[in-house]
Amino acid sequence: MSQQRHGSTPGQAPDDRAGAVATFPDLPEATIARLPEYLRALHNLGEGGAETVSSEGLAAAAGVNSAKLRKDLSHLGSYGTRGVGYDVALLIEQIEYVLGLDQRRAVCLVGLGNLGHALAGYDGFASRGFKIVALFDADEAKVGEQIHGLTVRHIAELGRVAVDENIAIGVIATPAGAAQAVADVLVDAGVTSILNFAPCVLSVPANVDVRKVDLAIELQILSFHEHRKASLTALPGGRSATAAGNQEAVGS
Repeated sequence: MSQQRHGSTPGQAPDDRAGAVATFPDLPEATIARLPEYLRALHNLGEGGAETVSSEGLAAAAGVNSAKLRKDLSHLGSYGTRGVGYDVALLIEQIEYVLGLDQRRAVCLVGLGNLGHALAGYDGFASRGFKIVALFDADEAKVGEQIHGLTVRHIAELGRVAVDENIAIGVIATPAGAAQAVADVLVDAGVTSILNFAPCVLSVPANVDVRKVDLAIELQILSFHEHRKASLTALPGGRSATAAGNQEAVGS
């Protein structure tokens, strides 16, 4: 869920990247959200030895329909070759360029509770172009703790470390009550992209992008779908077809 998005900055693709987008595209938000899924699917296909893939094959691997995939990729200037499909390696390069993954992003993590510990040890960040370079917490009892090769620092050091490590993205894994103060510290340190795991809405300047990950909200959405499915199968009297069948079986 994105709280804010600022305009794209025009740029040039590397000259030696044949077929890559010539200028930085201004993509629809929905397309941006699907590009990482396409990239994941392409990496899996490449690791399996595939050199090309049809739009139908890539769409199935990414869990979208092929028409939507073709439209998304057309924004990158990639249309595939009739009868051949898309070049897997080239399309990976194109998407990684647009997502900025052709350069490793330095990330800091603030909040070393249970969630913060889990995030600090997640190997998937490194394989997707990100490196956690610093850990911070306001709890003196956590400062100095070693977690996956990094020493937890006090949040008072964030401003200096952000400059020294050229930190591009800050991850907030604190309780909701502390998240806004942490966001303010990150913004003051020059961090302009924040991934927020705290269950709250952050107030940030217009040039700061925030992505919010709220696991409780995702579970509530799934609860809605469970409720809807139960309602669709409900019988008069409020019993579902399954429950009624089970009751009859027990009574027979």
